[in-house]
Amino acid sequence: MRAIRLPDPPGVSVSHATPEIFDRGLSTVVRRAVIIGNGAAGAEHQSIGLVRALGLASSYTIYRVDRPKGEFNRWLRWLPLGIHKKIDCLVRHLHLKTIGISSAGLSGIEAADARKLADLANLESARNGPLLVLAAGRDTVSIAESVKKLAPGATFVVQIQHPRRCLDNFDMVITPVHDYYTLSPAARQEAPRFLIPFLTPHQPPDKRVVLTVGALHLADPSMLRSAAETWHSLLAPLPKPLLIVNIGGPMRCCHYGQDLAQELASKLKRVLSSCGSVRISYSRRTPAKVVCDVIQRELGDLPNVHIFDGTGPNPHLGHLAWGDAFVVTADSISMLSEACSTGKPVYVLGAERCTWKFRSFHKSLRHKGVARNFTGLEDISESWSYPPLSDNAAAAERVRAALAERGWSLAS
Repeated sequence: MRAIRLPDPPGVSVSHATPEIFDRGLSTVVRRAVIIGNGAAGAEHQSIGLVRALGLASSYTIYRVDRPKGEFNRWLRWLPLGIHKKIDCLVRHLHLKTIGISSAGLSGIEAADARKLADLANLESARNGPLLVLAAGRDTVSIAESVKKLAPGATFVVQIQHPRRCLDNFDMVITPVHDYYTLSPAARQEAPRFLIPFLTPHQPPDKRVVLTVGALHLADPSMLRSAAETWHSLLAPLPKPLLIVNIGGPMRCCHYGQDLAQELASKLKRVLSSCGSVRISYSRRTPAKVVCDVIQRELGDLPNVHIFDGTGPNPHLGHLAWGDAFVVTADSISMLSEACSTGKPVYVLGAERCTWKFRSFHKSLRHKGVARNFTGLEDISESWSYPPLSDNAAAAERVRAALAERGWSLAS
């Protein structure tokens, strides 16, 4: 029996192909993301953390900027990426010096090319939906801007960290409060005068700007649950409480050296009696002499103290999952942001040595009650808690809302 077809309503032309609502729906669902990285783990982890919070953990690809590297180029890293490349190209062309150019990342990771990314977005938008583009770090700004310009209707471009450019060049900018409002009254006295017009926003942020307390990061609950399983056999049997010590390195806004390492060692010795175990690790920025000459000498032979020597798998996420309390040097906004997302006690060493934006960041942590100064008088066995920082989730919610305003949605 043939199906009965009802007549079309008068004056309405109805297509009997695929209904338009389904075509439109297919092209408005964000199913994939591209991360433009700069090779720095801290910056790229912010983008990956946001991708995970958006539910696209298995649907992203990383591209990296290919800033020239080599003897001569280390003096040019302060230049904008485009100018640096032109100078390097000119020097090589004139045969003044042979300089190798790295792929700026791990083998197998393609170099970020704005035109290729824009073409990818434009050509595949009808079939695969819009492309979410996330970028973090100064070197990625110009590429993210270009992608937005070349494929405005097929991309949603998010710049993480303040780009120091016109914010209208991006669909969204996610930046910590201390990086947006960089000049508190005290910081105004510390910043170079010629930079002030470029650092201070002339107007409050509009809805395209998302202000966070700290940095976005990888240490979300799902990641920590996985790390807890991975590191269970090593960390679970350790005597409690387990104190984790994360050491960064000196920066322009946080000057210190062996003196702070000696202060840390002295204060840790005072709290050892209230600790079951202490595990110490450090970042890529930690000066070798700080670890070898001071920390290892003062603490390396003490019972229940373990210093990670950099060999083997990095226990950082395992430490966040299993640690009962944390001591973090004040220079590392990333490590502090991760620790303060656990809800466990966080103590900061060296905050009084920080200036400018870093001083504002530490003030905000103390004001929210998520971190305290490390004095060496603490009883680590006495726990305290606070509402954990949830910058990843808050930023992801703002991205979802902005996509919805455009009529787009994330793949579920």
